[in-house]
Amino acid sequence: MQTKPVTSLLCLAIAAACQLLGQAAAKPGTDVLVLANGEKLIGHLERATDTSVVFKSDTAGEVTVKWSAVAELHSSDKFAAIPKGVKLRHKEDTAAIPQGPVSATAENLEIQTPPQPKTTPTTDIGNVVDEASFEHAFEHVSLWQGWKGGATAGIALTEATQKSRNITAGINLVRSVPDATWLDTRSRTIFGFNEAYGKVSQPGYADVKTSLYHLGLEQDWFLNPRLYGFVHAGLDHNFSQGLRLQQVYGGGLGFVVFKKTSQELDFKASLDYINQRFYAPGSTNSLIGSVFSESYTRTFAHGILFNEAAGLTQPWNVTSAYSAFASAALTFPVYHRLGLTLGALDNFLNNPPPGFRKNSFQFTAGATYSFQ
Repeated sequence: MQTKPVTSLLCLAIAAACQLLGQAAAKPGTDVLVLANGEKLIGHLERATDTSVVFKSDTAGEVTVKWSAVAELHSSDKFAAIPKGVKLRHKEDTAAIPQGPVSATAENLEIQTPPQPKTTPTTDIGNVVDEASFEHAFEHVSLWQGWKGGATAGIALTEATQKSRNITAGINLVRSVPDATWLDTRSRTIFGFNEAYGKVSQPGYADVKTSLYHLGLEQDWFLNPRLYGFVHAGLDHNFSQGLRLQQVYGGGLGFVVFKKTSQELDFKASLDYINQRFYAPGSTNSLIGSVFSESYTRTFAHGILFNEAAGLTQPWNVTSAYSAFASAALTFPVYHRLGLTLGALDNFLNNPPPGFRKNSFQFTAGATYSFQ
């Protein structure tokens, strides 16, 4: 019986399997997080601050753990450990930031830098960022890069005794410089366009039409991490309220009430020139007033995004010509960059022409494509 060839083949197979297992075990980028209760997570270190570690486990997904619950943390990937209070604005400012593989306990974080490791108390850490993101944050970005946001579209058609057409569309974009959340923002550009159009036709009756849109552009310049100056312009049309066109041009100050990785709340106040043109003949207002507004964004688990904004426009030369708005939108990720958005918009105009209601409410549902 010839067993040598079979035995040799079996030995070669076992050796190859062991080599593959050894390569898999030594796979770069596989990090280890050991918790104080003895639980061990295998995966990738995402980022860290002075209070917590964000770790993406191969089995549990992304988890956030307080430093007090960390026994050991090891990553062979390179990270930059930015101390608290250090201001980074230019590429040359990064030379003093330690970068390298990470080892940490609840009390100290160690970066493996030559010729000797750099140890920092975890309470003194501002941010721990992966090397690729750290270097990318200081690269030059053209005007056409760095935009975040999405485009939404919805349509409803009815063909019967009545013919109905309803179309909603919108695009909302924000560009921050720099775009890294762990760096202080120097400038920000906000662009938004939203439109809704509807028409109902029936033989023997006049057509019923709905048409409204809002176009807005704002440029912010940050004086410090919380206070910024801005200029803005806005165009509004609302057929349902008899408003042919409203133009707003002005500028003012904004204040970041709080800003975290997952949420931000801003307040703004401005001084503006406002021009209102209505469908009624000779009905035009030239106003000097102020816009007081707030905006809030929040990212929930699984990438669910919530946007809310509200504002009051108060003219000072014709105080009765005030207006207000409130909007909210919830976007659910569906597949890759595609999602579903549910939104509501309420507009109040105190001085519409006779025959038009002061309040206009709109609910929309549509497909959304996220740009980043």
